[in-house]
Amino acid sequence: MNNLFRVFGRFVPPYRGQMVLNILFNLLSTILSLFSFAAIIPVLQILFGLTSVDTEQVDLAQVEGLQNMIAALRTNLYCLLDEQIALRGASVVLLWLGLFLVFMTGLKCGTSWLANYFMVPIRTGVLRDLRQQLYNKVLSLPMGYFTEARRGDIISRMTNDVGEVEGSIMSALDILFKDPIMILVYLTTLLLISWQLTLFVLLLMPIAIFFIGRIGRSLKKASTKGQEQNAEILSSIDETLLGLRVVKGFNAQDKLRVRFTNLINATRATFNRINRRYYLAHPLSEFLGTALIAIILWFGGLLILSENATIDASTFIYYLVIFYSIINPSKDLSRAAYGIRRGMASLERIDAVLNTPSNILEPANPQPLQLFQTEIRFEHVHFGYQPDREVLTDIDLVIPKGKTVALVGQSGSGKTTLTDLVPRFYDPLQGRITLDGTDIKRFATHDLRDLMGIVCQEPILFNDTVYNNITFGVDTSQPAPNGMSWDEAVEQAARIANAHEFIAAMPEGYQTVIGDRGSRLSGGQRQRLSIARAILKNPPVLILDEATSALDSESEKLVQEALEHLMTQRTTLVVAHRLSTIKHADLICVMHEGHIVEQGTHEQLIALNGYYTKLVQMQK
Repeated sequence: MNNLFRVFGRFVPPYRGQMVLNILFNLLSTILSLFSFAAIIPVLQILFGLTSVDTEQVDLAQVEGLQNMIAALRTNLYCLLDEQIALRGASVVLLWLGLFLVFMTGLKCGTSWLANYFMVPIRTGVLRDLRQQLYNKVLSLPMGYFTEARRGDIISRMTNDVGEVEGSIMSALDILFKDPIMILVYLTTLLLISWQLTLFVLLLMPIAIFFIGRIGRSLKKASTKGQEQNAEILSSIDETLLGLRVVKGFNAQDKLRVRFTNLINATRATFNRINRRYYLAHPLSEFLGTALIAIILWFGGLLILSENATIDASTFIYYLVIFYSIINPSKDLSRAAYGIRRGMASLERIDAVLNTPSNILEPANPQPLQLFQTEIRFEHVHFGYQPDREVLTDIDLVIPKGKTVALVGQSGSGKTTLTDLVPRFYDPLQGRITLDGTDIKRFATHDLRDLMGIVCQEPILFNDTVYNNITFGVDTSQPAPNGMSWDEAVEQAARIANAHEFIAAMPEGYQTVIGDRGSRLSGGQRQRLSIARAILKNPPVLILDEATSALDSESEKLVQEALEHLMTQRTTLVVAHRLSTIKHADLICVMHEGHIVEQGTHEQLIALNGYYTKLVQMQK
C-alpha cells in the first residue's frame, strides 16, 4: 500500500475536485447500503417470526450514549412495526419494507455510479499524463541515450509497461478511493453492534493477511523479468521487419524462427508463474473469508446462547450481512496488492527513462542567438561515446560563413560524429565549439538548431502527406516567407529540389500519404523530399551527411542538382562518400582514425599526394 500512496501523491493532485467527489459519493453509497441491509431484518422477522418486541417505545430524549441511542431507535422501530402489522396486516407492512429496500438500493446504486463517474477522468487523466511525460522525455533525451538503449525496449516501456500500469495501478487507485471507506464504515458499525465479536474477528484477520502476503511477494521481481522479455520480443520483431530483405536473401528464416520461438516460450513460462500467483489471490481470499464466517457463526452462537447474551439472533443476522459485505472489498484489496506489485515493476521501468539525466545541459541564462555572422570553429575538440575510447582527437577546424567544407575519409574515421557535435547532439569531452566566437553551450539548443538544416544519408520521412513532410521543420501557423502562401512556398521548395514533377504525378499530389518511412517512394524521391524540407526551412547552416551515397546515377544527378541549389549562399558542412561531388568545395578535410590529417582544396590535396590522393585513386 505504501507504493500505492506514493503513486497517489505523485499523479492524483491535479484531479483533486474529482477525487473529493468520488470519495463523497463512495461514502454516501456505503452509508446507504447500511440502511438497505437494515431493512432485511424486519423482513425476516415478519416472514419467520424470529423475534417479538413487547416493550414500550423509548423516549429518545432520555437516552444517553451512542449504543443506547441505537438500541432505543431499534426498539421504537420494532414497536412501530408491531403496531402497523396489527393495524394493517403483515403483508402490507412487508410491501412497505420491500419498497423501502428497493428505494434505498436505488439511491445506493446511483451514488455508487456517481462515484465511478468521477473516478473515470482521474484514471484516464493519470494515464494520459504518464504517457505525455514519457513521450516528452523521449523527445528530450540526448542522442547518446539511443546509442545504448534498444529501440524495442523503449517501445516496450511506452506500450507494454504503460498498459500494465493502466491495468493494475490505475485499478488500484479506484480501490483505494472506495474499499477503505467501505471497510472503515462497516467495521465501525460492527463495533457498535458487538465489540466482543468484532474484536474476535480482528484477531483472526492478521492470519489471513499473512497467507495472502506470502504468495504475492515474488510478483514484482517476476513482473520485471516478464516486461524485460516483452521488450526483447519487440526488439526481435523490429529487427526482423527492418532486416527482412537480408533475412530472406540469406535464407535465415529458420534461424530467426528458432530464436523467436525460444524467446516467446521463455516469456510464456514467466507469465505463467506470474498469472498463476495473481489468480490465486481471489480464491484464497474467498476461502479465508468463508473460514472466518464459519468461525464467526460458532463464536456468535456462543454469545447468543450464553446466559448473559450480548447480542440477539436478529442483530446477529444483521452483523453477518454487514461482515459478508466486507469480504468483497477485502478481496479486492488483496487482489489490488498483487496488481500493485506487477504495476510497480512496470512503473519502475518507466521511471528509469523519466529519471535519465541529460548530458546535454541547457544554460541557466542562455545567450540570445543573433544571425550567424562569421564562422563556426572547433578548438582542440576531443570526443568519444565512451570516455576511455576517443572517436575524435584534437580537432581544430574553421568553417567560415558562406563556405562549403567537406569531410572525407574511410568509414569509422569520425566524419558523421564531427557533424553531430555542431547541433549539440553530443558535447565534446574536451575542447569547445564556438559560433561567432561564443561557445555553443551558452546558447539554448532550440535556438542553435533553429539555424541548421540537416539532410542525412537515410532520409527520415513520416507516414503523412507530402505537404506535411516538407513543412515538418517550419511553423505553418506563421506567415510564409516572401509574401507567399504556404502552398506556394512548398511547391517552390519542391521545384528547387527537383521533386515537383513526381509529386504532381501522384494521385493526390501534395496531399498524398507516402507510407511508413516513405515506403511508397523510391530512394531518390525520398531524398529529394528531405532536401525540399531543408530548402523550405531556409537555414543559414546546412549539414549534409552522405546525402547521395545510396542513390543510383540518375537519382544522384537529380539530388546533386537539388543540393547545389540548396547550398547556394549557405554555410555547408558536407560528409562525402563520392569524392566527385565535393571537388568544388572551399575546403576539404581528410579524416583518419579521428584526426584531421589533411586540409585544402581539391587541387591542393592532389598536389600533396597523400591520403586524399589515395582515396581519389580508389574511386577511379
